[in-house]
Amino acid sequence: MKKIFFSVGEPSGDLHGSNLIRELRKRCPDLQAVGYGGPKMAAAGCELHEDMTRLAVMAIWLALRHLHQFLGLLWRADRYFRDHRPDAVVMIDFPGFNWWIARRAKARGIPVIYYGTPQLWAWASWRVRKMRRFVDHVICKLPFEVPWYAERGVTARFVGHPYFDQLAAQTLDSAFLDEQRRAGGRMVAILPGSRTQEVLGTLPSFLRVAALVQRELPETRFAIASYSPRHDALARKILAAMPESERPRLEFHVERTQELMSSAVCCVACSGSVSLELMHHAKPTVIYYRVNRRGYLLQHVLRKCNFITLVNLLAVAEPFRRGWASVYDPDAANAIDVPFPEYLASADKAPEIAAWIRRWLDDPQELRRREAWLIQLRDRFGHPGASVAAADYILSVLRDDGGERRAA
Repeated sequence: MKKIFFSVGEPSGDLHGSNLIRELRKRCPDLQAVGYGGPKMAAAGCELHEDMTRLAVMAIWLALRHLHQFLGLLWRADRYFRDHRPDAVVMIDFPGFNWWIARRAKARGIPVIYYGTPQLWAWASWRVRKMRRFVDHVICKLPFEVPWYAERGVTARFVGHPYFDQLAAQTLDSAFLDEQRRAGGRMVAILPGSRTQEVLGTLPSFLRVAALVQRELPETRFAIASYSPRHDALARKILAAMPESERPRLEFHVERTQELMSSAVCCVACSGSVSLELMHHAKPTVIYYRVNRRGYLLQHVLRKCNFITLVNLLAVAEPFRRGWASVYDPDAANAIDVPFPEYLASADKAPEIAAWIRRWLDDPQELRRREAWLIQLRDRFGHPGASVAAADYILSVLRDDGGERRAA
């Protein structure tokens, strides 16, 4: 019987981990999956030692608040590696914690597999040294990652993005879609992110976008797609805090992201993997991510890719920038045309975002051009099969490593 220890900390990683576990167990029914993950992985048959998705944090100061918990989880994992010795450790995203998991697994002589690697090519290229030192097998979600790793002495395998497995298997609620069609008017979906700090950072600006658009196009509907009931309550609180005269008319929905994408004419969204879902639905979207002033200045030094949006990176011939460069501005006279106008900013960009939405609503031809562009990208990159390919590769690794250990 094969035993794999998983270390997964993000809600998106929980989703991808659950699909991977299902594919692994189809091929190896007695496989034992244990470790750190989330409720979706537990539902797929993983014996959770801890629900790590509740500790999913981004900012350094937030991670420090939970440092004692992370240290305790690292200690527990190391004891498990010593006492139960899994056949492999599979990590998904969550690099801050997972580097330490990889370090302890490597010290115990356990093969380490990174599925869905952190975006080292975007922010922290020097960390590729950790990848070479602590990770035995790298499995990539994006095609341009493989040559990037190869240039730095890391052999990687491209399997595709697991989001497309989930999207291909999803069934939309037809009754809800019918309700949206009967509501009439043109609807713009607001996608403020799946993390609380993202909602706090983006939603106030998105509400101002809605108010600005409705001022000129009053028949336009705006609907918020909240990740959870807690985020729905937060969205309503943010709206209530606005002066009554400035509040837009809004619809609130929880766990209806796919249906709202499908029903919308166009969208506004927080940066993230959601751009792949928007590409799947071929929905023109303005992307926005708000950082503080210090974070914005660091972008000029640390970020090595030309865009923050995955779909934009897939759409261009050269996703990486050389040397120093300013943050991309879609309104600049010399701006490269990309599928999703994107704003990485420390300031409110509601007027600029609203201008794009009004332009698309007033120009159906431009809207159709962007839809066609997204369909072309979807046909090229948006194929399911990542979970199957990753499961096959991981099991081949276990067979090879097991044979080497027996021979030794």
